[in-house]
Amino acid sequence: MGVTWETVAVRGVPARVFRPADGRDEWLVWAHGGSWIRGSVDGWHEPCADLAERAGCTVVSVEYRLAPRHPHPAALTDVLTILDWASSKTGRVAVGGDSAGGTIAACAALTWRDLGRSLTAQVLAYPPFDPECRAGSYSLDTFPSTSDLRAAWRLYRAHGPGDCYSTPFDAHDLSGLAPAVLGVGEYDPVADDVREYAERLQAAGNTVELRVFPRLPHGVFLQPDGNPLRDWLGSAFQDLISTKETT
Repeated sequence: MGVTWETVAVRGVPARVFRPADGRDEWLVWAHGGSWIRGSVDGWHEPCADLAERAGCTVVSVEYRLAPRHPHPAALTDVLTILDWASSKTGRVAVGGDSAGGTIAACAALTWRDLGRSLTAQVLAYPPFDPECRAGSYSLDTFPSTSDLRAAWRLYRAHGPGDCYSTPFDAHDLSGLAPAVLGVGEYDPVADDVREYAERLQAAGNTVELRVFPRLPHGVFLQPDGNPLRDWLGSAFQDLISTKETT
């Protein structure tokens, strides 16, 4: 199909826009991973271009500010800025991210709901949600280590949780959220966080599509073309949008 791309800056926030040929009028704002302290649109260029092609929509990769220099809520604010800009380009916008970016995206979806604004979906690849890393899956001896994750959370939330969402586990009300697509590997330390969030979303009456991939670890969104998680994210997002268009 082919994907073209360009760089933009919106109110000081850089982003990279990937457009597939013959893509539908649907935009997905994407927050990259990196434990909130690393990562970039350059490092996520190929995966985001591939996601745009597989999802058949415009993907906007956000160069959000990183901790520890810019702790929470800087990253969330930057993603919301690009989300607002994207919504001015189309009436159909979604938010997503992988790893730490998935955490930011989930918080952006909550904030958007609180503002009375609607999203078509939230697309979340293996996001961590518990700053204390207490679930059983954190005992897996796989990347990333529990100690590294806790340290990253401390840097990200250096000023505490604050008044803005830093994790959806802090939210008292999960009702009325955009349909969620959640993917995680069986050998990922955050797998139990993702399962728990899917259960909480469903209990609050939201539409949820969860898939746990056998034997996959953390970080597979960055693998070359053909990795099953990114393939599934694109197709699941397409299916969700197609279903909404026909109902």
